[in-house]
Amino acid sequence: MNKDKMENGKVLPLLIELSIPAMIGMIVNAIYNIVDRMFIGNAPQLGSLGLAGITISYPVTLILMALSLMAGVGGATRFSIALGAKEDDEAQYYQGNALMITVLFGLIFMVFGNLFMNPILILLGASEAVLPHARAYLSIILYGAVFQCVAICGNNFSRAQGNARNAMVSQLLGAGFNIVFDYIFIVKCHMGMEGAALATIGGQFLSMVWQLTFLFGKRSMIQCRLAHLKLKKHLTYMILKTGLPAFLMQLSTSLLNIVINGTLGKYGGDTAISTVGIITSVQTLMLMPLIGMTQGQQPIISYNFGAKRVDRVKETLKYTIIASSIISVVGFLAIQFFPGMIISMFNQEPEIIKLGSTALRIWFICLPIVGCQTMCANFFQAIGMVKQSSFLNLLRQCLLLIPFILILSLIFGLYGVFIAVPIADLVAFLITMFLIQKEMKQLGVQIYE
Repeated sequence: MNKDKMENGKVLPLLIELSIPAMIGMIVNAIYNIVDRMFIGNAPQLGSLGLAGITISYPVTLILMALSLMAGVGGATRFSIALGAKEDDEAQYYQGNALMITVLFGLIFMVFGNLFMNPILILLGASEAVLPHARAYLSIILYGAVFQCVAICGNNFSRAQGNARNAMVSQLLGAGFNIVFDYIFIVKCHMGMEGAALATIGGQFLSMVWQLTFLFGKRSMIQCRLAHLKLKKHLTYMILKTGLPAFLMQLSTSLLNIVINGTLGKYGGDTAISTVGIITSVQTLMLMPLIGMTQGQQPIISYNFGAKRVDRVKETLKYTIIASSIISVVGFLAIQFFPGMIISMFNQEPEIIKLGSTALRIWFICLPIVGCQTMCANFFQAIGMVKQSSFLNLLRQCLLLIPFILILSLIFGLYGVFIAVPIADLVAFLITMFLIQKEMKQLGVQIYE
């Protein structure tokens, strides 16, 4: 990281430099689940039941990602703020402690996930037909828990050091392995769900090795040492506290998926679960560029907030709001004009294409405003305002969408699930904009002038 550039360089070129690799990396990262679903959905021996198996397993993988992000995002945020405040020694320990926390999280998750796998999958809504597919996939994925945790944490610290390209390469390596070996294991070797899982954890292992080589090597601006891995109570507390909003966001996504799967199973069965599994894959692909942009803005906002450069904080947020809104509109147009084509990429069964085309259009009606809401919600995370960020991350997923799904499904059945999504998006956007304007006034600036 060039500290002078972070504090004095032109904001737009700096934002582009940090955001583009992060956006590419996140899109590539989305390929992990999407490629698995494409190969499984089009495999004759798996089809819609295989898709349902991955969809049922998805909340478990989201919880693991939530733990990874709590340490990774929390540690990277405190790291950036410490650098902005010229506290380099403390930044080193934030980096090392965050890595150790992710390793511990991964090991604990692997052990308990395997011990209670069947009850968990049944609780998540796995039918008798889907359970074997979900178990075959998840049992292998859990053994790669540490790989995923460390890779995600390392990616966050690469970006926090201003080396977004390193994070992008890490994700490209992992996704490239996943794509190639999905084809080999599923299409050529007919290994089914087990093949998809092996390809996924193999890619995650490569990403982990790449990040550890960077963080402990000479290319790292703040080089990690074994001494920095020793947990310090106050640093661990600050990492987990600051990363809590990111954790709650992913945890709420997992809870949301549990509610959605249960409601879909009640009103539409395995076909509806498979269809929404495809829709959530498309949603992941739509949101990943936005998440990449939040990762590009985070070190700039955190560093300049720590350096008390409020003008640069404001300018960064303004640019990301504009760019994210453009991305959201482009995604919205693609979905509204080509829904059948998008669904058929995952599965060719006529009933899934028919249901999915309609559901996809409804689900993403409010996509154009999601970009702005995402950037503004992340702003509170970037400046360490945990309460506000936690509230906004829980707002759409738990406080709004889950109640809307439960209420509207009673009125409209299966389609109530689809209608609930854009309503929650709209309400979350209005509340977020109110809070961001209020915070900007307290900082003595306005988002728009």
